[in-house]
Amino acid sequence: MTVANDDTAQPVTFAFDPQNAERAKRIMAKYPPGRQASAVLALLDLAQRQHDGWLPRAAMDHVAGLLDMAPIRVYEVATFYTMFNLKPVGKYHLQVCRTTPCWLRGADGLTQTCRKKLGIGLKERTADGLFSLIEVECLGACVNAPVVQINDDLYEDLDVKKLEALLDALARGETPKMGSQIGRQGSAPEGGPQVLLGGAGE
Repeated sequence: MTVANDDTAQPVTFAFDPQNAERAKRIMAKYPPGRQASAVLALLDLAQRQHDGWLPRAAMDHVAGLLDMAPIRVYEVATFYTMFNLKPVGKYHLQVCRTTPCWLRGADGLTQTCRKKLGIGLKERTADGLFSLIEVECLGACVNAPVVQINDDLYEDLDVKKLEALLDALARGETPKMGSQIGRQGSAPEGGPQVLLGGAGE
């Protein structure tokens, strides 16, 4: 479960807006009758996106009603996955990968950089609501470690200086280029191709 240091009151009610209500119907229609509960992840994600990046209890109850699920089953899903935030998060939600490849390549230093530069701890957000910070397990870009996910985007091949520059750019309202921060093409070896560079027979 992802949280933040915010005591914002929970809204009493929640309902999908017309556009998201239509999206929810299309998602639910993908599953056979009686199997709509399989849409719970997609509907929770939709609700979170509508509600400024976090899931109030009223949103979870709304999803439970649409899917004919006991609310506790929806709470179980929402509290299991770090992708769901049960309290408000920053405009830029920083998720530092700490699994072995990222850890070996400096993830601890990235977390400390965020804490020091932003003045917040894990599961907290800045007073201006701009940044929030958590650590997560594998983001699936191990070859380009270390990696930080910011909202939906991955920033790879980071080091302390590159992360500081990234945070400064976000604070200025800029949108930094996602992906490798050293110009790596996809998951190619660092420094570019190392084999098959010569002509035939070499």
